[in-house]
Amino acid sequence: MSFFDEFPDEFGGVEPDTLPRIYSKLDRWRFALVAFAVLMTVIAVGVLSSGSENSSSENSNPDVVVDTSSVPLNTVPLDRTLEIGMKGDDVLRVQQRLKDLRFDPGPIDGEFGQNTVQAMWAFEKLVMSVPRERATGVVTPSTWAIMQSNLTIKPRRIADSPSHVEIYLPEQVLVVFKKDEPVLITHISSGTGVPWCEEVKIDPGEEGNKTDQQIKIGICGEAVTPAGIFYFYNRRTGMRETKLGSLYNPVYFNYNIAVHGAILVPLKPASHGCVRIPMSVARYFPALVAYGDRVYVFDGIKEPEEYGSPIPPFDKPDPNYTTIAAETTLPTSVSTTISTATTLPTVTTVGSVTTTSSTTSSTTSSTTP
Repeated sequence: MSFFDEFPDEFGGVEPDTLPRIYSKLDRWRFALVAFAVLMTVIAVGVLSSGSENSSSENSNPDVVVDTSSVPLNTVPLDRTLEIGMKGDDVLRVQQRLKDLRFDPGPIDGEFGQNTVQAMWAFEKLVMSVPRERATGVVTPSTWAIMQSNLTIKPRRIADSPSHVEIYLPEQVLVVFKKDEPVLITHISSGTGVPWCEEVKIDPGEEGNKTDQQIKIGICGEAVTPAGIFYFYNRRTGMRETKLGSLYNPVYFNYNIAVHGAILVPLKPASHGCVRIPMSVARYFPALVAYGDRVYVFDGIKEPEEYGSPIPPFDKPDPNYTTIAAETTLPTSVSTTISTATTLPTVTTVGSVTTTSSTTSSTTSSTTP
């Protein structure tokens, strides 16, 4: 008994004498049709996957992977837009969320200060892909909704050191990774890329000063932060005066170029080549990294490996700089006339009456310069 004998109604009541003919044709091409269907399915899946990947790469930050696929069930709405100077529990929640994501908003005190602004700059640029010149530092309800998503920031490189640093020049953001997990994400300001000439102070022990005293010289250089692969090799404590300016707690990774604290860390590149970070972050940054930790500097043009480890442009003496000696001004002598009066008493006796008179003599002295 055939399949068609058991299930005659499956073909809509077709006459039995025609079934063997129909069945033989289907059976003859069945495997070919199945193979063709499988092939088309594989091709379709591949095309859809490729399109999804291309769409994802176009819409996401190229330097990190941010997973926003799931949102926590318990979210707190934001009823106002938060900006510098504001206070409240909603500010405190934003600060705590930034800290949980490894940004540094400063003290978790419910006061929207400059540290919180800089942390929001970093969040906008890194997570939301906001161009650095358009970062606002404010928290809107839509921004807060993104902040409450399940964000996972992953490194672009798997380093050969326990910790490593990735510096994204286009976004002006630095991330410290430990075991491929972020422990610090901060706003930065790197080299402007333009030539400069200035009088600089150099402390003893810094490059360019082999004396035991601070010196002043005039030098010219180029404010370039080279992209490439480097490692931390030296550090100093406190405020240091160097060829590239005043550096707080500098950790060097490429000759004179260091990650260091600075009072001014604007949205745009502003340094002589170093990587500026906020002073509050610089207080503990050296404790997060160690000698030999890798530093990957991305410029958005080529991969760091394509650059290798290029050295920064060498500085040179400023040809227009001259040291002006201190001038000493001697006082000019002025002629003075000093008059002294001497009274010489004269005694005259007339009868029984004695009278006394005085004669005054004047003396003049002159001093010639």
